[in-house]
Amino acid sequence: MPTLGLELCDAGLVAAIASATETKLLPVADQQGINDWPGFAYHENGNFLYGRAAEDMWFVHPRRVTHTFWSKLTHESVSTLNVTGRPPSFSELSFFFLREYSRRLASVGPTAEKVVLAVPGAYLKDAATEEEKIGLLLGMASELKLPLAGLMDMACAAMCDPRAPGFNPALPVIVADVHQEGTDLTLLVAEERLERKQFFHLPNAGYAQLLKHLTATMGNRFLRHTAFDILEDGRVEQMFFRQTKDFLIGGSAEFRYQINTATRNYELVAKHEQLVHDAQAFVTTLVHGLQSFVEQAGHAPGLCSIALTARTTGIPGLEAKLRAAGFTRLLRLPAGAAAAGAARVGATRLSVAADLADVSVEHSVPLADTRRTAAAAWEVRLQKARPASPRPAPTHAIFEGVGHPLGHGARFTVGAAATRADLTLPETFSSDDCAVPLVRDGGRLWFIDSGQRGEAAARVPVEAGDRLTLRTGAVTAEVLFAHCPGTNGAHA
Repeated sequence: MPTLGLELCDAGLVAAIASATETKLLPVADQQGINDWPGFAYHENGNFLYGRAAEDMWFVHPRRVTHTFWSKLTHESVSTLNVTGRPPSFSELSFFFLREYSRRLASVGPTAEKVVLAVPGAYLKDAATEEEKIGLLLGMASELKLPLAGLMDMACAAMCDPRAPGFNPALPVIVADVHQEGTDLTLLVAEERLERKQFFHLPNAGYAQLLKHLTATMGNRFLRHTAFDILEDGRVEQMFFRQTKDFLIGGSAEFRYQINTATRNYELVAKHEQLVHDAQAFVTTLVHGLQSFVEQAGHAPGLCSIALTARTTGIPGLEAKLRAAGFTRLLRLPAGAAAAGAARVGATRLSVAADLADVSVEHSVPLADTRRTAAAAWEVRLQKARPASPRPAPTHAIFEGVGHPLGHGARFTVGAAATRADLTLPETFSSDDCAVPLVRDGGRLWFIDSGQRGEAAARVPVEAGDRLTLRTGAVTAEVLFAHCPGTNGAHA
């Protein structure tokens, strides 16, 4: 029997199924026959609608619609929802949503032997949060009688999707994922396992905020072009919102907005360049957040891979802005990567726990689970020191307690004995072709990483406090760069 993976993202729940031979996404149609499940709930006369049907009432009856229950997931009541009597809690709405989704999922896919949930990184940000959120999810799984085999960090799960491009395990990977209410940034490092090292959530930087802004700017453009104000009627504004979302997700070069009234048809042809312009402030927030996250983690933009989920790749102008900021190693993950990765891991490695209290929560995965590029004979990584301003230029490379002066030559090489390097690695470092040149240019020392095939070269300044880590097989060597006052690069 197959294994089911569920991606619990409030921008749209996704299901994938994995068998012994293939992994694929499952189309789950709602009551309108649409395969779209954004985290919305709509209340009317004691009844609730979920997903796309609820989203389609957002501008019509905004006080009856909520879209924050997945991001909050607590026992706290949804006080902003206009209901008679006791308002439901965020966790109750999440459960009702998942119950409706599971019911419709059961009608399109085979019965699953195992289920693995890919959960947002924010659910695992600290021990207290994890205990609360995971406890609520386990309760839902129990009520729905799901054969739960595990819960996985969504970023880790996405890197296990067998459809995904391989990543370079020698470099840290940052998964950037835009959700409904914010953007998640997750730092993953491959050592014995691919492990989540750091996490950061950018609030108010999600699809809900972006689409509201784009609807408003396109609405103003529509008003100037047609003299018709979409804000006069909530249903018209809702129709315009839907067209804006279709334009955003479709990625077409142009889009024809159409509003029909009883007396006239109004049209506007919008260009993708206009979407890029309107999304500039949103994109700038994302890129600045990513730059700060990378800097705080002690890495350089050119020396880490940025894995963009399909939701993130579709943000207009984002990739160009990232490349301009020095993030040249971009990986595009397929749609539903976390769902597919969770399903594949569950099918190959996990088993259903007899007691829900024993269900594993995975913040890391074995490298064998992931989609990597072919391993190189040797690997090198420059680890930047955490920000400390100012940092002087290094004068020495320290290896195994011995300082090696960097001098003033055009280059300084770290490598195996066969390469006649300035700093020679021990014989246990068996890769004879290992040579890492540091180039002096403009009075600074630079590390130049050519990367793998298809990757642009990264040029990063070497400063005091930085570390160069080299690895071949199980052997690792680490070189620390230091500034020794008064030596001026010569022997002390």
